[in-house]
Amino acid sequence: MSVITIAPASEAEVADAVREAAEKSTSFEIVAGGTKRAFGRPVSAQAVLNVSALSGIVKYEPEELVLSARAGTPIAQIQAALAERKQMLGFEPADWGPLFGVDAARGTIGGVVAANASGARRVKAGAVRDHVIGCRFVNGKGETIKAGGHVIKNVTGFDLPKLMCGAFGTLGVLTEITLRVSPLSERVAAFAIDCKAETGFRLLREAARLPLDASGLSYVSAGALIRIEGTHAAVEQKLTELQKQFAAHETKVLDATATKESFRAISDGSVFSHHATDIWRLCVPQASAYEALTASGVANSWFADWAGGLLWLGLPADDETATRLRAITARLGGHATVMRASREARERGSVFEPETPARAEITRSVKAAFDPKRVLNPGRMFKDL
Repeated sequence: MSVITIAPASEAEVADAVREAAEKSTSFEIVAGGTKRAFGRPVSAQAVLNVSALSGIVKYEPEELVLSARAGTPIAQIQAALAERKQMLGFEPADWGPLFGVDAARGTIGGVVAANASGARRVKAGAVRDHVIGCRFVNGKGETIKAGGHVIKNVTGFDLPKLMCGAFGTLGVLTEITLRVSPLSERVAAFAIDCKAETGFRLLREAARLPLDASGLSYVSAGALIRIEGTHAAVEQKLTELQKQFAAHETKVLDATATKESFRAISDGSVFSHHATDIWRLCVPQASAYEALTASGVANSWFADWAGGLLWLGLPADDETATRLRAITARLGGHATVMRASREARERGSVFEPETPARAEITRSVKAAFDPKRVLNPGRMFKDL
């Protein structure tokens, strides 16, 4: 049976479509850029709700470091507008489209927020949810809800914008998002250290403790990478400190172009773009990164971000691997997520870390409050939700 597509042109039309679906007990798969449709459990819905027409920057106040945009606005459009005023999205949004066979630069701000798709700058700036200060969305009853505001200090009441981050569209259809933005640095560079993984993780933790305000702490096949930003004078001073701190190792400095390319690839997981392997993302305490890596059983297909707090692993999405990785997270803390796998594997296993009974009950209660008829992305995160 073919799946129909509904393409609302406004928030009111989104609300009408969802309200009708709730009345008929039908469901929607929510899409815009379509770059993350293969991330998460497959959605079995009667129709697709394509919100890509809800696009455009609604309000931008550079002096206040605040921007509002409709959810279907391409990230590339927002970044271009910010760059004209020497500003940026501080969480460095990840573009995972190529991992799933979709062209780069097609992602939207709604998709980034729904997946909480933070890049390498998370070690400095926090996650997407730390930058969303307001949003508008339509819940599963077809009700339009405005949460948060256009002022960064607006923190009254329950923080619904943060709840929407990482909910993968299961609680509401995002229609508009307000974010705080950040100034672009005058200069950016990376300090590269040639070292093995165990040493590299230790050196990254050492760098994190230095007064450098590092905006990237990653480990790739060539060794540890430490990204620093600031004025030209501040970056020179930071590089001098790094050279002094790690004088016992072979090091080099990457220029701005090489730094941007390297950390763009790290944020986007580009090392896996042209490889057919399944992908896991393992979040663990930074101090336990090497222990988790060795216990994972991965060979050469891996890299680390967030000073070891995030491990990208090229491993099969099978039951044996899931058991092994989730034993690691149970022992060390954290969670293991299937980032990329076949539809069959994602239907069969748990894509996201299984919840404890108490947390699962909270998840069910929240879903029931926002989407009692299971209209929105049913089963995307957890089966039967």
